[in-house]
Amino acid sequence: MTSLPNILTLGRVALAPLVAALIIAGLPAAAVSLFILAALLDLLDGKIARAMKTESAFGAALDPIADKILVALVLLALAGSGMLQTWHLIPAGMILLRDILISGVREYAARAGVSLAVTGLAKWKTTAEFVALALLIVSPIDGGGGLYMGGLAALWLAGALSAYTGAQYLLSMRKAG
Repeated sequence: MTSLPNILTLGRVALAPLVAALIIAGLPAAAVSLFILAALLDLLDGKIARAMKTESAFGAALDPIADKILVALVLLALAGSGMLQTWHLIPAGMILLRDILISGVREYAARAGVSLAVTGLAKWKTTAEFVALALLIVSPIDGGGGLYMGGLAALWLAGALSAYTGAQYLLSMRKAG
């Protein structure tokens, strides 16, 4: 639990409420800076674990949870601050629904002795989420213009990818037993 990659993953968990608080406080530059730091830590923790040969079951379990915590708190902060309204709550809901559902499916699969590998498309989904959230967090700086519209487009893409990859995981689990 005290390996550098696990510490970086735990750092992402610790950054999530800070990012959300900064969004709510109306400090987009600080919020997006910490959000980007958290996203970079997501890239680094796995690479470092593999390079240092310190991969662990704890790290493998915590990594996707850290992503989900970060994404969920940012989506809630954006909705709470009025930046996500009405129809744009649909892709946010799809992201949250998929993440919760797949967490449960992964736990069930692990108990059944089935491994559900992360797909390439699921990694693109996470990338789309991070791009969407970064653009939405920083959009008040440009008065909600192009950055906001780009963030919404990326959010809808992430919502669609969430629905599709969620269905893929469910189908692969069904085939596995």
